[in-house]
Amino acid sequence: MIETPQTVQPVTLGTTMPLPAPSPTSTAVVTGASSGIGADIARELAARGHGVTLVARREDKLRALADELSAVRVEVIAADVADSDARAGLFDEVQRRGLTVDVLVNNAGIGAIGAVAESTVEREVAQVRVNVEALIDLTTRAVQQMVPRGRGAILNVGSTAGFQPFPGQAGYGATKAFVISYTEALAAELAGTGVTVATLNPGPVRTEFLQTAGIDETTFASAFPKFMWMPSRDVARVGVDALARDRGTVIAGLPSLVSTRIFGLIPKRVLLPLLARQHPALRPAT
Repeated sequence: MIETPQTVQPVTLGTTMPLPAPSPTSTAVVTGASSGIGADIARELAARGHGVTLVARREDKLRALADELSAVRVEVIAADVADSDARAGLFDEVQRRGLTVDVLVNNAGIGAIGAVAESTVEREVAQVRVNVEALIDLTTRAVQQMVPRGRGAILNVGSTAGFQPFPGQAGYGATKAFVISYTEALAAELAGTGVTVATLNPGPVRTEFLQTAGIDETTFASAFPKFMWMPSRDVARVGVDALARDRGTVIAGLPSLVSTRIFGLIPKRVLLPLLARQHPALRPAT
């Protein structure tokens, strides 16, 4: 079930908090924290008093964000989550620094944009390694630490592209469909354990994602009305609120929520050709 986020309500003393209260020995691990939604989720958690552990490949970007968030304890770990060895050592490194992972945010993500026939095997497989393999690896490690403690929260970043097949980003949309399905199933497994799991599904957001995927932002933006675009910090707030209120699967922004529900009502034989014609990466060159 998809719900829109609401204002966070105070928690009565003695109840379990969906988002664990910050402490000097706890941290929130945020992957893909060097820019965009990941950096803003780290900002949002820090604004609520949580120490954060910033994880991404670009250490210089992480250091700059760490300086900005100096009001809380910030750790920087330069790592590529596509690397299985780096993932295997991540939580051990956090523990070595005297911290417990109370919150995990799987935000790191990449996407190939364009027709599969014009892509490369490496690009198509890389998005599966980051968006799926890394997420399931780190989530499993986190769950197996959090459940015995009876405390923890995990936020997996999906996308509105995961609610229906997405021509022009076929592999990317499929990876995000996995994120949604996996996280909802995991949430059902963990009910009553004290571990909260949620999925944040953004629509159009201006981040470095488009540059990394190799498409012009102006061209891509033309495929979506201006009112669909949402600031990254607002998206981050929706995600952290989803954990704080145990909202499950949330879509950031009313326009994206409405359009996703409408798309879900249209037969795929009608919807998919429409989406293929609309996607800027599939339009014939002029």
